[in-house]
Formats: sequence, C-alpha cells, structure tokens
Amino acid sequence: MKTLEIKQVIVIRTDLKMGKGKMVAQGCHASISAFLNAKKKNSAWADKWIRQGQKKIVLKVGSEEELIAIYKEALKQDLPCDLINDAGLTQLSPGTTTALGIGPAPANFIDSVTGDLKLL
Repeated sequence: MKTLEIKQVIVIRTDLKMGKGKMVAQGCHASISAFLNAKKKNSAWADKWIRQGQKKIVLKVGSEEELIAIYKEALKQDLPCDLINDAGLTQLSPGTTTALGIGPAPANFIDSVTGDLKLL
C-alpha cells in the first residue's frame, strides 16, 4: 500500500521585487502560519508531514490578484492555508500581501490548486 504523501506549498509574489532575504522571511511566515492552521484543522496531516520530513515546494505568481485567486481556491477546497500581509517595517508598505502557505495536506489535494504554477 502506498503511503499518502503530505506536503506544503509556499507561493511567493515576484512582482514586488523583494530581496532574497525578504522573500525567504515571507515564505517562512507563510509556512509557519499555514502549519499552525493545519494543526488545528487536521492534526493528522500536520503530524504525518512532520514524520515525512516536512516537504515544502516554493512556487511563484506575478500578481496579488493571482495570489488571492489561489488562496480563495484553497479555501474552497477546505485546505489549511494562510495569506501573509507584510508589517511594512523594511522593504514594503504595511499590509502588502506577499505570500501564501498551503498545507500540510495531501499532495494531490494541493496540486489540484497549485499544479499549474512554476517553481520560484
């Protein structure tokens, strides 16, 4: 019997031209926030993800509209997710939407929402 693959996807906006460190920080915010959401929503998925090595895939989008559309589809699919808005302390204006974390959840569920996106 095949083991159910659990993963997390982080989606980053590239149109903001964030520095590499800023992108990493925003991705980390998305990862942790989505994980905490998953822990409440489906602790079995979150626990299995930890045991499987915490697989993460980082993808990119070119606009806020595209990021919001993916977020809405993830919510519609009842996936644990969280949208990240920057505090505005460094490179961006306060409230700028920068990233999205989806999962941990079964890979095939996440792929149905993010499967057409390109790697960062």
